[in-house]
Amino acid sequence: MPSLFSSPAIIFSLAALMRFGLLFYGLYQDNHSAMKYTDIDYMVFTDASRFMAEGQSPYLRDTYRYTPLLAWFLIPTTWEPGWLWFSFGKVLFAIADLVTGWLLLLVLRTEFPAMSEKSRLSTRGSSEGLLGVMVIALLWAVLNRHVMFASFLLGLGVHFKIYPFIYAPSIIWFLSATTTPTTSLLNRLVNFITFDRIRVTIISLLTFIGLNLWMYFLYGHPFLQHTYFHHLTRIDHRHNFSPYNTLLYLSAATDATDAANQGVKFESVAFLPQLFLSAFAIPLALAKKSLPGAMLAQTFAFVTFNKVCTSQYFLWYLVFLPLYLPSSSFISNPVLGIGALVMWIVSQAFWLHQGFQLEFMGLSTFLPGLWLASLGFFIVNCWILGVIVSDIGKWPAKEKDVRGVVQKNK
Repeated sequence: MPSLFSSPAIIFSLAALMRFGLLFYGLYQDNHSAMKYTDIDYMVFTDASRFMAEGQSPYLRDTYRYTPLLAWFLIPTTWEPGWLWFSFGKVLFAIADLVTGWLLLLVLRTEFPAMSEKSRLSTRGSSEGLLGVMVIALLWAVLNRHVMFASFLLGLGVHFKIYPFIYAPSIIWFLSATTTPTTSLLNRLVNFITFDRIRVTIISLLTFIGLNLWMYFLYGHPFLQHTYFHHLTRIDHRHNFSPYNTLLYLSAATDATDAANQGVKFESVAFLPQLFLSAFAIPLALAKKSLPGAMLAQTFAFVTFNKVCTSQYFLWYLVFLPLYLPSSSFISNPVLGIGALVMWIVSQAFWLHQGFQLEFMGLSTFLPGLWLASLGFFIVNCWILGVIVSDIGKWPAKEKDVRGVVQKNK
């Protein structure tokens, strides 16, 4: 059995077969069960694609809050015959999962050369697969000093889903040349401004701005409103694990007159602790220790402290786990690892029980049940984040690896 899972070809073949089987099972369940297998978001995506295929704006579809690029990718779902092409997006997302797994293998071979034939990868099917490809490709490009490609991917990723902007500080901090000790503030500033850092900043900004100008030219203000501005004041109290959940519910219940007298709403400033951790403190503390580890911790903090936290967001940090777990306390100390997993699952299950009572049974569980469940899940995640940060903080700095890559590319 160990030799079976030591072969990447076998692993990816099994992963592809699993997705192939789930795709057909999903078609069966959609046609024979009241509980649909296809995610509601997929219906939103394909409806938006249908509007685009007719020469209209994807934002005519209510609740479409994404870049038009996503709807463009799924335009084949509008082709005939519908029974054949409607699942095109699911196939695309599944392929993206496999590509993400392949990129993870490349990153593992870069970070841990001795483990290149022993890594066991786990891939999952999700609508976030395309973003997973972008993020892991970004990590691979930075580690291998493909600066221009990495810069383009960073700009594209931020345009696609906003949150990858948190990786910019880590990448900038990671891309440091070998420096000699200096006490001069001016010399430190001069050493900080390197050619690679300038390229990352300029190219990623130009990519992000260029894509946004293009989309704005095509779709006008609705593009900005639904893709970006909506998330600043987003009030979403359903399927939301965040402890902000109850406050969002109360905010949604506030009438327009009261809302006008509130001044700055909390949902507009709730992101401040989140940004401090994910875009400032963690990059400074961990980026030079391990870029993959820093990106994991950043993403975990971003999701944990986000005012809206849904199950699909977990995939944003789960994709980094193969790069962290082999050297983590959760593996070296099985009691700690199993305990963390059990607490994460149990606290989530408690929330899901309260959410089921609310959404399917019609019982008002916002206070105290749902709020306590959200708080419990938040505390568990904060503890796990603390272990991750502590682990990575103990790792030796990667300056040796960085210099090796630089020398290789000279």
